[in-house]
Amino acid sequence: MAKTSSNSLNPEKHESLATQQHQHPWWFSPDTGIYHSKHPNVNLPTDPFLDVVSFIFSHKHTGVSALIDSSSGLSLSYSKLYSLTKSMASGLNKMGVSQGDVVLLLLPNSVYYPIVFLGVLYIGAVVTTMNPLSSVVEIKKQIKDCNACFAFTGYENVDKLQALGIPAIAVPGNVVLDSNKELFSVFYELVNSEFDLASRPVIMQQDTAAILYSSGTTGVSKGVLLTHGNLIATVELFVRFEASQYEYSSLKNVYLSVLPLFHIYGLALIVVGLLSLGSSIVIMKKFDINEVVKAIDRYKVTHFPVVPPILTALTKIVEDVGAHSLQSLKQVSCGAAPLSMKLIEDFVQALPHVDFIQGYGMTETTAVGTRGFNTEKIRKYSSIGLLAPNMQAKVVDWNTGSFLPPASIGELWLRGPSIMKGYLNNARATMSTIDNDGWLHTGDISYFDEDGYLHVCDRIKEIIKYKGFQIAPADLEAVLISHPEILDVGVTGATDEECGEVPVAFVVRKHDSELSQEDIMDYVARQVSPHKKVRKVVFTHSIPRSAAGKILRRELRNFLASRL
Repeated sequence: MAKTSSNSLNPEKHESLATQQHQHPWWFSPDTGIYHSKHPNVNLPTDPFLDVVSFIFSHKHTGVSALIDSSSGLSLSYSKLYSLTKSMASGLNKMGVSQGDVVLLLLPNSVYYPIVFLGVLYIGAVVTTMNPLSSVVEIKKQIKDCNACFAFTGYENVDKLQALGIPAIAVPGNVVLDSNKELFSVFYELVNSEFDLASRPVIMQQDTAAILYSSGTTGVSKGVLLTHGNLIATVELFVRFEASQYEYSSLKNVYLSVLPLFHIYGLALIVVGLLSLGSSIVIMKKFDINEVVKAIDRYKVTHFPVVPPILTALTKIVEDVGAHSLQSLKQVSCGAAPLSMKLIEDFVQALPHVDFIQGYGMTETTAVGTRGFNTEKIRKYSSIGLLAPNMQAKVVDWNTGSFLPPASIGELWLRGPSIMKGYLNNARATMSTIDNDGWLHTGDISYFDEDGYLHVCDRIKEIIKYKGFQIAPADLEAVLISHPEILDVGVTGATDEECGEVPVAFVVRKHDSELSQEDIMDYVARQVSPHKKVRKVVFTHSIPRSAAGKILRRELRNFLASRL
C-alpha cells in the first residue's frame, strides 16, 4: 500500500478547497481549463548536455542483480552493467556506427536488450525497435522510413536483414554460453571489448534517442521521435517517482518482465527506468502463464507489469495453483489497453493481497501520463490513476473545442516534459497531434472524477488494440486492397473478451470472385506480424464513406455491435 503523507489525498481538504474556489478543486483551473498533477513537481536536470545513459547510471544504489534470465537463472550484476554498456558503445564505434546513425533492434526479450539499447544511445546513435515477428515487408518499410543502417537481431533473422542491405549482428537469446557461441561471436566481441572511446560525442537532452513506431491518433504507423530529455523525464516522472511513493525499498523489489521490450511500456519501465533504482528484473523471452507462475515463485517476484490478456490468464490460473503460490507479489500494474470492470473485480478477488493499479501513457508521451495510486481511503481500481508529476491535462469537447471541468467527458489533451519531439518526416501529422501551445491531442475520450483520478471511456481514434498492441486499420487496408480480387475494404476492431479487440475486415469482392474468408485471412497473415492478422471477414456490397472519401469506421463498428 502507498504512503499517504506525501500526497494531498485528503477528501475533506478537497471539499473545503472546492467550496472556497467556487466548487472547483485546487488542481483544476476554470480560467485556463488546465488540470494539474496532485503530486508535487519533480526537479528535472537542467543541464542541456546530458544523455539518458549517463543519467541512469548517475544514480548510486546498492542493487546487486540487475537482469536475470528467467529460464536459466543466470544474471547480470549492476556492477557489470555500466561497463558492458560502455564496451558495447565502444565496439559499435569501432565498427563505424556514429552519432545520429539509426540502429534497428529486431529482438525478443533478453537480458542483453538493455545493454544493446543503452550502448547505442551512449555514442549518440539512435535506436529504432520492432517486433521480432515482423514480416519482411514491414521490416523493409521501417528501415527505409528511418534510414536504419545497422541491426541487432536473433540468429534466424540475420540473413533476412543482410538481404535488405543492412549489416546485422546476431544476439543470443539468453546468458548461457553454450555450443552456439560461434554463432554469436561478433556480439560477444562487442560486449566484451575493451572500453576505448577516445572522444565521446557531445549529446544533448534535445537530441533524438529513439524512433518508435506508433499509429498515433489516426492513420498509418509513424516514427515517434523521442529525445534523451524525454527518456530522462520518464525515468524521473514514471519510474523513480512511483517508487518513492511506497514504504518499502526499491532495492528489494523484483520485477517480472514479460512485456515486449520493443514496446514503449516495456522499454520505458524495464530497459530505462528501473535500472536507476537498483531493483532486480527477471526477463522472460515470451509469455507462458505456467512459466510466469514458476518465475514469480522461484524469484520471489514483487512487481508484475501486465497488459489485459496477461491479467486474464493470471486471474484464471490462481484457482489451479493454490494459495501457497504468488504470495511474494506486492503489485500488479496494467496498461496499454482498457480493462472490463468484471476482469478487475475477478482479479482483486483472486489475489486480495496484491495492490492492483492501472496506468496510462502513449508512445508519444514516452509512456508518461497517469498511474493508479491506492491509499487506505481511496482505491479506484477502474481508474487509470492520477496525473504524473509535472504533467498537465485538459479535457476538451471534441465538437465545440471548449474546456471541460471535472466529471465532464471529452478528449484528453496532455502537456509536459515527456511529450515527443514529433513524428519523423511528417510535419503535417505532428501539427495535427501537437498544437502550438504544446498540447498533445490524445484522441482518447475521458474525464477526471472529483478526486482527480482519470477515467478513459472510449476513444475517438480508430486504432485497434489487440492484446495491448496497436494496429492501424489503414495498414491492413493497404495489404488487403493489393489483392486482385478485392475492390474495396474497410478495417475496424471488434470487442473481444480475451484480446481486447480483434481486427475485422469488411470486404467488397469482384462480382465473379470466389474468395473465401479463409483465403483473405491467409493472404493478410502471410504479409504481417502475427498480432496484426485479420481475425474475421465480413463480405459487403459497399464500404460506408464520408463525402471526402474517408471510411466511416464507426458505422462498421456499430454494424458489428448490432450483431452481437
